[in-house]
Amino acid sequence: MTDEQKLYSIWVYLQAEPLFWLTLTVGAYLAGDFCYKQTRLFPLFNPVALGIIIVSAVLLIFNVQYERYFDGAKFIHFLLGPATVSLAIPIYKKWELIVANAKAIVTGAILGSLFAVLITYALALGLSLDREIIISLLPRSVTAPIAMGIAELTGGIPSLTAIITIITGIIGAAFGTFTLDLLRVKSMSARGFSIGLASHGIGTARAMSRNDTAGVFAAVAMGLSGIVASLIIPLIIGILQI
Repeated sequence: MTDEQKLYSIWVYLQAEPLFWLTLTVGAYLAGDFCYKQTRLFPLFNPVALGIIIVSAVLLIFNVQYERYFDGAKFIHFLLGPATVSLAIPIYKKWELIVANAKAIVTGAILGSLFAVLITYALALGLSLDREIIISLLPRSVTAPIAMGIAELTGGIPSLTAIITIITGIIGAAFGTFTLDLLRVKSMSARGFSIGLASHGIGTARAMSRNDTAGVFAAVAMGLSGIVASLIIPLIIGILQI
């Protein structure tokens, strides 16, 4: 057996093993995180974005079906639930600060979520997109599991919604800091809330890595935006007759 045949046989064996895809996912994120730290946390080198690029490149180069990849990656997917629930711990620690700003938080969540949905609808309408695609885009600023659920219930395409949601989170996490700096927003609670509202989980993770208060308010914004969006999107679809 030649060296090429040996390498091919090893590859065939590895790609059939779920553990390989789990290792690839973790390794891709660690590689992205290394680059992120080497660039002194430069936003464009977001470890999630880099990890997605690395994994996607491997799947495309070797023509691997997503279902086979997910057989291994689903273990990480399962941990998303506990990871999200664990955000209750830092929120509990900052509970008094959250209550003190409850009015601003609720108002911001409602107006921010409403603006995100309406601006998405206006842009999609301007591009003359199909109804199914428009509905799939509307929940793009909500965390992926909730966004996919909204899309499914309203007649959208959940898989498309997931992709757009991830892209929205990456862009928001990458450019959110620049935008807030440009607007001279100094309050960590306001900065975190803004990023969490616009960039859901990915933005919240970035906010957590920068400042505890920003991270807590980002988590609050992420949770509230999911609740608000799940209520207003069906209403907007009905009122505007999308």
